[in-house]
Amino acid sequence: MKKNLSHLDAKGEASMVDVSRKPIQLREAVARGEIRLQPATLELINSDRIAKGNVLATARLAGIMAAKRTGELIPLCHPLPITHCEVNFEIPDSGDRILITASAKIAAKTGVEMEALTAVSVAALTVYDMCKAVDKEMRITDVKLVSKTKV
Repeated sequence: MKKNLSHLDAKGEASMVDVSRKPIQLREAVARGEIRLQPATLELINSDRIAKGNVLATARLAGIMAAKRTGELIPLCHPLPITHCEVNFEIPDSGDRILITASAKIAAKTGVEMEALTAVSVAALTVYDMCKAVDKEMRITDVKLVSKTKV
């Protein structure tokens, strides 16, 4: 099943999708990703001994700020006044990664999946930046959209 790409015009050139005629709806998107790191790095994060400061608090703020600016970062995204964004972290028993979940909400004519994905990505990049001096093996993986809904 082949679907037309909504960001291409009749000539096949990039263009912003026109959402003018769409109804305003309550929308939410949830995205997830993870950053794999050394157990020793995770211990430094948990004990607040990373030289740059509180890693998860900083990453949470960075993710929220990025979600609010997604329209400035991705050329064809609509600039959206999101009404809520949340970034959460979970450390599984394996002790070798941080799971990052972000949700974004809005009442608008278009969805907020790019905002949720951007929040996860920038939160992970922030963890990476803050810990790169002590862990050269970190990997950001599995960033994906988990759900999107509209009411």
